[in-house]
Amino acid sequence: METDGTGDGDPEVTDLDAFVAENLDRYAETQGVLPERLDEFGERYRSQGHLTREGLYEIAYESSTRSAYHVEANPPERCREVTRNARAVDGDFSTLRLITGLSGFKAPTASCVVAALDGDRHAVVDTRVWASLERLGYLDGRKESFDAADYVTMIGPIREIADETGRRAVDVGYALFAHDAHVRDGTLH
Repeated sequence: METDGTGDGDPEVTDLDAFVAENLDRYAETQGVLPERLDEFGERYRSQGHLTREGLYEIAYESSTRSAYHVEANPPERCREVTRNARAVDGDFSTLRLITGLSGFKAPTASCVVAALDGDRHAVVDTRVWASLERLGYLDGRKESFDAADYVTMIGPIREIADETGRRAVDVGYALFAHDAHVRDGTLH
């Protein structure tokens, strides 16, 4: 990864493709959502046209083991309805808001659902992804909790990086997650 050589704070990334490649290689060392599991969820979602409560529970468990049990509070038909509608709605904000209407789905976990459905346009996001985007100069300040509007704020730069590097948005998200896991000193929160 090339840097600007100023020596002040985090180095400026001048080769985004190398940055993404290097950090994608590191992703397997993290505690992040397994890409192959996300792909499985996406295949199921696309073939069924919706996700069941059980499928949503599996995604939530991959994303946040501690809070996955909240998914069981959703009526099965509501899970199918919301995930069916999320496929049909236009706009990232509206899609995320639909999914976050289900128990157990805050924006980071909801991002797993949309990333599973369409990894070319969507990514799994969380505190680590925000922090890496902030380090790279795409965002200002740090955040510890997210809503649908924050997802929209993050997905814009993620798509820019994906376009510039020829990568899928989901892979850029994984790389940003791994970068923060690699460079962060101390605990996450």
